[in-house]
Amino acid sequence: MTTGIAVPLQHRIDEIAGLAREAHEAGVRSAWFGQTFGYDAASLAAIVGREVPGLQVGTAAIPVFGRHPLLVSSQAQTAQAATGGRFHLGLALGTRQLTEAGFGIPYERPIRRLREFLTALRPLVETGSADFHGELLTAATPLPAVVPGALPPVPLLVAAMAPQALRVSGALADGVLPYLAGPRALAEHIVPAVTAAARAAGRPAPRIVAFVPGVVTADPAAVREAAAEALAFYERFPSYRRVIELSGATRAADLAVIGDEETVAAAVRRYREAGATEVVFAATDLAGEDSRRRTWRLLGELAAA
Repeated sequence: MTTGIAVPLQHRIDEIAGLAREAHEAGVRSAWFGQTFGYDAASLAAIVGREVPGLQVGTAAIPVFGRHPLLVSSQAQTAQAATGGRFHLGLALGTRQLTEAGFGIPYERPIRRLREFLTALRPLVETGSADFHGELLTAATPLPAVVPGALPPVPLLVAAMAPQALRVSGALADGVLPYLAGPRALAEHIVPAVTAAARAAGRPAPRIVAFVPGVVTADPAAVREAAAEALAFYERFPSYRRVIELSGATRAADLAVIGDEETVAAAVRRYREAGATEVVFAATDLAGEDSRRRTWRLLGELAAA
C-alpha cells in the first residue's frame, strides 16, 4: 500500500525539508505540497525532492486559473529534472471565492478551462512542444523546450471530485487527488466516474490518490475537537460540502481518521478497498510531535506491508 503525507507549510524551507526527511525515514513514500499565496508548491517540491533522495514529491494542488500551461510545464519539468523523475504535478480548479478575490479574474467556464489546460499541457510534458489554440487558451512553442536528460513524463493529476471534472480528468489526466472524500464517496461516485472516463478515452486505469486528514493519538476527543476547528474552512465551499455529504458525513471533521494505530490502520484499509491506489494523510500535526511521529511511523509500516 502506497502512503504519503501532506507536509505542513508553516515552517522555513529547511525545516520543511527536515520534516519530509523524517517522514521518509519512517517509511512514508511520498510528500505533497499545497499551493498557497506563500510558497510556490512546484518549487518547494523540487527543493525537498532533491534534499531527500528516493522520496516521491508532488503538488496538491496548483489551480489552473491565473496560470498558463507553458509556465506550469516549465515548473514541472524543472522539478522533474531536479528530483530525477520523482515529481507529480497535481492541478486543481480552485474556487470562485479565492480566484476572484485573489486574482481579480472571473471564475468562468471552469470545466472548459480545465479541459483546455490539460490538452495543452500533456504534449508539453511529454515532448516539450505544443500547438494548441482553444477557446480560452493558446499554448504554442515555436521551438521545442525539452529539458535535457532521459526522464519519464511528469504525471498529471487533478483534484477532481465533481462529475464533469472527473470525466475530464479521466480522459486527459493520469489520476485524481480527492480530499475529504470518504470511502463511500470514493466507491460510489469518484472511482467509477473517473475510471469509466479513462476507459472510454483508451487510457490506463487512473490513480486515485485519496487525501485524508488523519492522526494517531491517545486522546481522540481532543484531537477531533481541534480537527473540527481546523477543517471548518472547507465547509465554506460547495464542492467540499457536496463530497462531505456524499461520504455520509455532515462536517469535514467527521471524515478525519483519528484514534490509535489499529483504528487508523483499519480506516486506511477501507480507503484502499473503496478504490484508492494511494492514501495521503493531511493535518498530521493536529496533536503535536509525538502523535505526528506515531502517525508517520504507522503510514510507513502500512507502506511496507
